[in-house]
Amino acid sequence: MRKAQRTKVRWWRWRRNPLRRHSDVVEARIILATWAAAVVGGVAVGAVVAQAVDGAVQHDRAERRPVAAVMVRGAPSATQDVATGVTYDHVTAEVRWTDTGGTVRTSETSVNAGTAAGSAVTVWTDGRGHLVSGPISSAEAAARVGLAGAGAGLVDGLLILAAGRMVRLRIERQATDQWAVEWDRMGPQWGRRTS
Repeated sequence: MRKAQRTKVRWWRWRRNPLRRHSDVVEARIILATWAAAVVGGVAVGAVVAQAVDGAVQHDRAERRPVAAVMVRGAPSATQDVATGVTYDHVTAEVRWTDTGGTVRTSETSVNAGTAAGSAVTVWTDGRGHLVSGPISSAEAAARVGLAGAGAGLVDGLLILAAGRMVRLRIERQATDQWAVEWDRMGPQWGRRTS
């Protein structure tokens, strides 16, 4: 027995064909427009988001300032987590510093374990004088910008493709309903003899 071979005809919606319906042409144009909009829109949205995130990251990095502080009390020695066996070289301890306005402040921050009381440490403050973590590296900033832009572009492209698919499903449903009406009208005539 010979297996029936299926031939896939590519680009059938774009070729002239007596069986091609108007809805097939409309669907082909929607597919083309959807993919074009998804690519162009995704790139545009990704670029805008990447630029916005880059501006925010650069502003955040520029706002952080190193400040000399003094340990109020000695920091505890390194601790080891019994469950995992991980040794923590940084601990939380209280430090004192003078902000740009001359106000003496104290707060807790992460320092090297075992740092003695009265030792000088460098802490980072924001524009308002509050303690913050150190600025992120240039590589980490670039990674954040790239991931945010790529993620936003991908989400935008997928949303456009989903919207195009919904429009295509609606067109297919209308074409199927129209085909059913034509079948109801023409189907009974096929049973009659014409000779």
